[in-house]
Amino acid sequence: MKVFQMQSRFIIQLVVMLVLGLSSLQVLARDLAEIKAEGVLRHLGVPYANFVSQFEEGNKVNHSGLDIELMQNFAKHLGVEYQFVPAQWATVFGKLTGRNGQFVNNKVVYSPEQPIVGDVIANGLTVLDWRREIVDFSDDYFPSAVWLVARTTSELNPIKPSGSIFDDITMVRSLLKERDILAMKQSCLDPDLYNLYATEANVILPTKELQLNEMVPFLLSIDAEATLLDVADSLIAIDKWPNSIKIIGPISEEQRMAMGFRKDSPELREAFNQYLKQIRADGSYRKLVKKYYPTVFHYYQDYFDQAVADTHK
Repeated sequence: MKVFQMQSRFIIQLVVMLVLGLSSLQVLARDLAEIKAEGVLRHLGVPYANFVSQFEEGNKVNHSGLDIELMQNFAKHLGVEYQFVPAQWATVFGKLTGRNGQFVNNKVVYSPEQPIVGDVIANGLTVLDWRREIVDFSDDYFPSAVWLVARTTSELNPIKPSGSIFDDITMVRSLLKERDILAMKQSCLDPDLYNLYATEANVILPTKELQLNEMVPFLLSIDAEATLLDVADSLIAIDKWPNSIKIIGPISEEQRMAMGFRKDSPELREAFNQYLKQIRADGSYRKLVKKYYPTVFHYYQDYFDQAVADTHK
């Protein structure tokens, strides 16, 4: 009888501990009202292209970029303080939702629960189907796509655009057999997203942890011939290494970038969507984009024009 009572007491204590643990995680999961009450917006950001840049100033690490300014201005719009919370691609979803999710074997695999430390992911986050299972996306705010980028010494030559994105992708894929191609898991450059192994390319995954904006330097430091790269990084890379790389053509259809919100933060997400419409309409968003991506308008003028037109509907 005593043994039974001890077991029952242990089970009750365990249940209480689990409930308290879950409650402590949920306390950190806030929507708009809680954020305003506490007076701070926590921005989760992964260093990437000109969305989130990290630099040292004296003994202090500072950040700049399109998404840094967007979130700083959004916090000011809400009347709260801004806080940057650094993250990495492999952990950022867990820091937002309390349970990290990764794309493994074409499905989302979740990790154990962890503390929630941020309110929004903003770092040029590409909208992908598997990510929709984990977060709710804002309205899109930046165009993207994944391209094949090769060394200038490569025998690969840029394709001649056909006028059909599907035909262009097919042409690029036909060039990849037995070529050494860099890619990155758990990102928009994940080879599984584009069925890259079916091309019979020799897909190379970095053995050390890299940021997306380190793909070209890594490519130039090893014997690989080409890499997958998205639009934002490609624009920066072409300016930085104009004599070292060339764009071959598209691997993906057009993609979009957006902010990532917890599924239980609908009011915060809607507040950002309304703010985005406002800055698109008054022209301040376009000025901000031009500051960090001046050449993007040469490639995606229609996207930004349409975004402004949509705000007046």
